[in-house]
Amino acid sequence: MLGTLVQLIILFLVVIDPFASFFVFYATSSSMVPKERQKTGILAIFIAVVLCFFVLILGQRLLELFSTTLDEFRIAGGIVLTILGIKMVLGEPLITAHEKKEDSARALASIIATPLITGPATIFTIIIASNDYGKLLTGVAVGIVLLMTVLLFLLSNKVKKVLGDTATQVTTTILGLVTLSWGVKFIILGIKNIF
Repeated sequence: MLGTLVQLIILFLVVIDPFASFFVFYATSSSMVPKERQKTGILAIFIAVVLCFFVLILGQRLLELFSTTLDEFRIAGGIVLTILGIKMVLGEPLITAHEKKEDSARALASIIATPLITGPATIFTIIIASNDYGKLLTGVAVGIVLLMTVLLFLLSNKVKKVLGDTATQVTTTILGLVTLSWGVKFIILGIKNIF
């Protein structure tokens, strides 16, 4: 059982990719004050936890409930990531001064939570792993990986102090391109699988 748990943790480390999520979170929240960044990170993880455990409990029935397929979900998530990537590359703020900061932070937390952390690959992997290894082991593995992710998010204030503004902007642009390419990849894969 311990060997299976370790395998599942490794699987979800690869699928959820806490480090990639951390760097996108770091880049997209760089203009936030430290307290706001921490609240946004915790909210993003909370949303991801809720989504992961809904998927764990409901499985494939969750997608059927909304009359959608995993590939349609993949395309929609790809569009959101593409828009996020374009904004990051162009240096556009994700939180604008005329918007309420709290609403913008919630929107950013939602985007980080899904499709980034709890995207189609995570949903698909949770469904398959819970069928193959049981809901308990799958839930524990997902919980451990999400705990690691929130710890990384909470370290973002220290990372910002070390890197400074120029390095943050360069990182944001590079990660914007990566995020944009993920979005395009999700869209292409979803379209290929549908047709």
